[in-house]
Amino acid sequence: MNTDVLLSIILPAYNEEERLPDCMEKVAGFISRQNFPVEVLIIENGSKDKTYELAKKFAEKYDWLRVFREEKPGKGRAVRRGMLESHGQYRFFADVDFSMPIDEILHFLPPALSNYDVAIGSREGKGAIRYNEPPFRHFTGRVFNWIVRIMAVHKIQDTQCGFKCFRADTAEKLFSVQLLDGWAFDAEVLFIAQHYGFKIIEVPVQWYYNGQSKINVVKDSWRMFKELIQIRKNYYKGRYQIQK
Repeated sequence: MNTDVLLSIILPAYNEEERLPDCMEKVAGFISRQNFPVEVLIIENGSKDKTYELAKKFAEKYDWLRVFREEKPGKGRAVRRGMLESHGQYRFFADVDFSMPIDEILHFLPPALSNYDVAIGSREGKGAIRYNEPPFRHFTGRVFNWIVRIMAVHKIQDTQCGFKCFRADTAEKLFSVQLLDGWAFDAEVLFIAQHYGFKIIEVPVQWYYNGQSKINVVKDSWRMFKELIQIRKNYYKGRYQIQK
């Protein structure tokens, strides 16, 4: 492991040709303001636009950027690849739209925070702020979180926020056995982490609703529900075996 890198930022990218330039501008600005080494990994997975070609052009411009390609779509598949390809002591995955201000990444890192295995962005914790979210979207999100807490991940208020950070050794252990390729992959990772007693904390964030989100509330909620059932099946079949 290259321990010289403090932070790895992992960006799963599916059909992100339009949003990627703005994302790279934000990331480049963030890195320029830091005094510690950062690497960024774009994991393109199954895009039907020019996401991969555009990402490769950015990689020619920035020496801190690496680009990987997964032929099949699936956010879980992309994040897993990124976590296992990373070198950082802390490995943070984020959505390309950065609905959380990028400088809030610092709240997940030393000296602000260090005593954890998994730190997850929370839109529900004390001090968190949601901006411009439609009431129906908030309601459906809370209902789904309630289902997640019953079926898989207990006592966590916001399992689906797209910003999560893992210590390097924790990431390698969890993602080496994580299986789901779809939207519920992060509930799966948290389920495994809780099962093995890893320390999980929630970090309140500012979050801005993006009307261009790729999530279809009804369709994807049903898919995630089926994946929650699959998590339980995988557990009972003994498919989450790691050495802590």
